[in-house]
Amino acid sequence: MEVSRQSEAVMLLTVSFGKSESDAAHPLTPTEWGEFASWLRGRALTPVDLLKTDLSRVLEGWDHPKITLERVRALLNRGAALGFALEKWQRAGLWVLTRSDRDYPKRLKKRLGWKTPPTLFGSGNRNLLNGASIAVVGGRHADQGEIDFAQRLGQRAAESGRQIVSGGAAGVDRAAMQGALEVEGTAVGVLAHSLLRSATSARYRQHLMSGNLALVSPFNPEARFLVGYAMARNKYIYCLAQNAIVVSSTPDGGGTWNGAVENLRQGWVPLAVKQTNAPDSGNPKLVGLGARWLTGLDDPAIHTDAVEAHTDAVEASQEQASQHQGAGGESSSDAQRELAGL
Repeated sequence: MEVSRQSEAVMLLTVSFGKSESDAAHPLTPTEWGEFASWLRGRALTPVDLLKTDLSRVLEGWDHPKITLERVRALLNRGAALGFALEKWQRAGLWVLTRSDRDYPKRLKKRLGWKTPPTLFGSGNRNLLNGASIAVVGGRHADQGEIDFAQRLGQRAAESGRQIVSGGAAGVDRAAMQGALEVEGTAVGVLAHSLLRSATSARYRQHLMSGNLALVSPFNPEARFLVGYAMARNKYIYCLAQNAIVVSSTPDGGGTWNGAVENLRQGWVPLAVKQTNAPDSGNPKLVGLGARWLTGLDDPAIHTDAVEAHTDAVEASQEQASQHQGAGGESSSDAQRELAGL
């Protein structure tokens, strides 16, 4: 894991290294980092400048109720913890991307703006993060028919030149990824926890080494499961893809449902859901909220040309709206979003 001084500074400011940290050293959230990075950029400063000069002088004029000088100093003083962590992660073959890196996923920055994760940890082929992708999601407790369908969907997507993006959880997520990988397709798993353990497991090792798989996480690679992390990563699954398919969901609750509803509200990507007559399924309600029924494994949502044409049209429309907002004084243009990429 070759890490630049710039990336080290970003990690010190934004990554949690465990429970032993004091309240004063609570890492900056993606939105907080976006604000702070924008301020630095406006003064021709970079995060590295915070490491090599007097912090009080560099941050003269900075005033924020939550991102205080004391908090920034406490975060930057965690160099020893970062060093130990990097050595361990490097032995496991992990890599790290920050928002200013060339390989950082363009769709995340374009769709999430200030809420883009400042740091992504990963293993495997990082080039897959910008590939033609379908997000496939579903509950952990899907029935066998739904799991089999997800696996066939993954296979069909791979045969059509698309890759699967999913959460890597047991059930639908894992079946869709495995379906693609079994026919030498590609997949990206966006993990909410335990990236380090997953990257060294027998389940994924062969696919990671062959270049057909990337596992990524915006959280510490050794983080344990937290409901908040699982909910937060849902948006990254959708925003890495060109469109999304929900195989199974529980109405009004659970990660799959909440992620799908958030996507529909934000308008990130087109959403289709598997047809079902099950009375306890949330899929019909998602259709009522703006999704559409998937017609089957030959649905245009699974085929590259149709999806790319739709995605290009949607993104062109979003770009026009963004420029219009920018003309009205709001910081929403691509150039302004890039301020968060320090």
